[in-house]
Amino acid sequence: MARKDGKPGRLKQIRETYQLTKRSDPRIGLILLGIFFGVLAVFLLVGYLLGLLAFAVPLGIAAALLTATIIFGRRAERSAYSQIEGQPGAAAAVLKSLRFGWFVTPAVAINKNQDCVHRVIGRPGVILVSEGPNSRVTQMLATERKRTARYVPEIEIIEIQSGNDEGQIPLQKLNRKLTKTKRNYKPAQVTEVRKRLEALTAQPMSAPKGPIPKSARAARIQRG
Repeated sequence: MARKDGKPGRLKQIRETYQLTKRSDPRIGLILLGIFFGVLAVFLLVGYLLGLLAFAVPLGIAAALLTATIIFGRRAERSAYSQIEGQPGAAAAVLKSLRFGWFVTPAVAINKNQDCVHRVIGRPGVILVSEGPNSRVTQMLATERKRTARYVPEIEIIEIQSGNDEGQIPLQKLNRKLTKTKRNYKPAQVTEVRKRLEALTAQPMSAPKGPIPKSARAARIQRG
């Protein structure tokens, strides 16, 4: 059932996540059932041997559900990344799953090959995240760094390349990389930086062709 705020209910979110995951992981249903009944069987066997079957049944069901849910979340996240990898805007889709104090502006720079630089503002400072081959995005990052520094010269600017080239960060590790970056500024300072960079955002900039991939929402649902 949909909620009053227009967002889908929890059960609908789980169903949609399962359907998305099954596209690239068709055996997910059998795997989850196997895990559930396998864990439950272990608890029932131990409970039977110890003469505590009445306690083992509810405990085993709870443990089986928890284990299956954890495995489902991990496989759903991996599936979501695999479905959007290689698409223009994939890094932006992943970055948008960041929560609480992160501000993402997709495609602040883009070239004819659809290589992009996205801007993330958070407590570490301003983080410029590229997507595309190293040979093409290095100069894009340098140019965007200079452009950004004119507005916030005293703020640390960090460059991160997302992708599978040497030295780049794969999509599935991108958000973890950002969240583990040292916090240099207080929330009030982050807000001030965001306001000062709104002028950059307001400047005309072409966006990648086609919509930014949405499959990364599976990862957000499982972490929610």
